Amino acid sequence: MQFLTELLASIKGLDSATCEQAWARQAQLTKPAGSLGQLEAIAIQMAGIASDALPEIARKAVVVMAADHGVTAEGVSAYPAAVTPQMVQNFLRGGAAINALARQADAEVVVVDIGVAADIEHPRLISRKVAYGTANMAKGASMTREQVLAAIQVGVEVVDELAQRGVDLLATGEMGIGNTSAASAITAVLLDLPVEKVTGRGTGIDDEQLAHKVAIIERAIALNQPKVGDALDALVKVGGLEIAGLAGVVLAAAARRIPVVLDGFISSAAGLVAYMLCPVVRDYLFAGHISVEKGHRFILERIGLRPLLDLGLRLGEGTGAALAMQVIEAALRAHREMATFAEAGVSEKE
Repeated sequence: MQFLTELLASIKGLDSATCEQAWARQAQLTKPAGSLGQLEAIAIQMAGIASDALPEIARKAVVVMAADHGVTAEGVSAYPAAVTPQMVQNFLRGGAAINALARQADAEVVVVDIGVAADIEHPRLISRKVAYGTANMAKGASMTREQVLAAIQVGVEVVDELAQRGVDLLATGEMGIGNTSAASAITAVLLDLPVEKVTGRGTGIDDEQLAHKVAIIERAIALNQPKVGDALDALVKVGGLEIAGLAGVVLAAAARRIPVVLDGFISSAAGLVAYMLCPVVRDYLFAGHISVEKGHRFILERIGLRPLLDLGLRLGEGTGAALAMQVIEAALRAHREMATFAEAGVSEKE
């Protein structure tokens, strides 16, 4: 727990002086003030993160955390748990949607086995297995507190390794059959909302299966009684190893002043955990997109994030975040490469 306390204490906010410099530049660029909308705010936030009024991105990575969930035994997913290791192999072979979209974004895909319920070997896999999946939250706590802290530590270590390699823009992704159930449970607990209001169809279940899923999550919360608003307790009682690991990624990135693009519902549930532990991390977060999963918008509203894209996505893996990375790069190019009124010889507004 000491490492987490020290990590949280090390996270500082944006460099306000640099933000002011970046705003001053925006006011001089050859466009009406505010005409680039959200792109302007992105550039300012990135400047404040980097303490550089003209920030650039050198290297990007999408961290995909993979883990299994014991609650799949309750029939909450349209797919069997065996799909988790199969999809991890697909990521490692470069054949998944995230691989294609990351190649388009010129971003590395970093695959981490933090809790897959099978042994996987591959030279490109980062193997940091805390456990062979979580326990069934419908019958008891998903994890021990020690496992949660170990998973957070994994996220910290992965970011440390990537930072040493010069990565300066991260995206979060995940894989784990059953993880929308864990994300829904965490969201309901941390935001004190009804389970039905934040639970969606996940892998594509029908109405009957959705009602069953809601009932299972409600049973898990009633049985385990996680404390409302207590992020660590929510992880222990109803969380997932990949969600805890991604929370560690967010916290460590903020401590190292590295921006993070959250993907969809599960990734944002991890972002919510990090935010509840340290609200300052909000300065380092971008919402890549808005998922069609019902609970996602409640998370973004609580953190105070405006999604960059709305494409009807619900795949996960980091796909929406990878797309949004390109929007962030576009914002920085416009901020850095546009001429000022003086440079272009263009008359300013009277």
